[in-house]
Amino acid sequence: MAQAAAVAKPPAPPRRRRASATPRRLPYLLIAPAALLMLGFIAYPVISVFYYSLQEYNPTKPWRNGFAGFDNFVHAFTDDPLFWDTLVFSAKWVFVEVGLQLLLGLALALIVNQTFAGRALGRALVFSPWAVSGVLTSAIWVLLYNSQTGITRYLADAGIGSYGTSWLSDTSTVFPAAIVADLWRGVPFFAILILADLQSVSKDLYEAAEVDGASRIKQFWHITLPHLKDAIVLSTLLRAVWEFNNVDLLYTLTGGGPAGVTTTLPLYIANTSVDAHNFGYASALTTVAFVILLFCSMVYLRLSKFGGEDK
Repeated sequence: MAQAAAVAKPPAPPRRRRASATPRRLPYLLIAPAALLMLGFIAYPVISVFYYSLQEYNPTKPWRNGFAGFDNFVHAFTDDPLFWDTLVFSAKWVFVEVGLQLLLGLALALIVNQTFAGRALGRALVFSPWAVSGVLTSAIWVLLYNSQTGITRYLADAGIGSYGTSWLSDTSTVFPAAIVADLWRGVPFFAILILADLQSVSKDLYEAAEVDGASRIKQFWHITLPHLKDAIVLSTLLRAVWEFNNVDLLYTLTGGGPAGVTTTLPLYIANTSVDAHNFGYASALTTVAFVILLFCSMVYLRLSKFGGEDK
């Protein structure tokens, strides 16, 4: 009977194995080395800049090195007119460059988004300047602006202007000349991002608008622009930060001259640290620039309602 009872007893349910936490942690473990390297390469320089901004640090004058507190910041805001001049020019540079690049990039994106013969070649020509480095771009435009072999010579041959004119050495023409040089390289950035977003717009929306009698302008205003809002906000923010930190093109093209009229704040910081070896004061200026960019970026994203739904 005991044997029969043992046979009739239902089998015990299988024990559940405890779920291992390793599979859930595996993705984080795999990216941990890269994350630690990025943190080291980013966090250490940032912390070092904040540290040296509170120091008087000049390797050529070691007897003056030491803790300075907020003296570097006080000097920047009260006793350094170059700081305010370069900050104002940086704002002017960013506003003009980003605005023109956005308008021209949007126009180019709308053009190459159309169907026409040779569209692939047209897109390649439009996007190719973005592959050129900033130093090489400035070298190309230095040759184009050369007073002996550049554009001004051919204009003088045509009776426009005079021979020996150098747009990069004249305070009245250097800013437009630098703007044009940077536009050549910066416009494709906007064209690429906007074109990528344009191709995701459903053609049914335009067909429905045409049936309702909407003109091309109304279609652009009520369909294209709302769809491109986030792409435009993101691209302008990224480009504004890059243009604010633009050093390579202006340094190679004008060196901040003539008479310092094209010196941006980052270029002034580079000259202060590399040429004058005043790393403490340059770190303080870098900290101020970081705070300005952070504040402006947060305000811009808040006002533009990036990623939100338009009501």
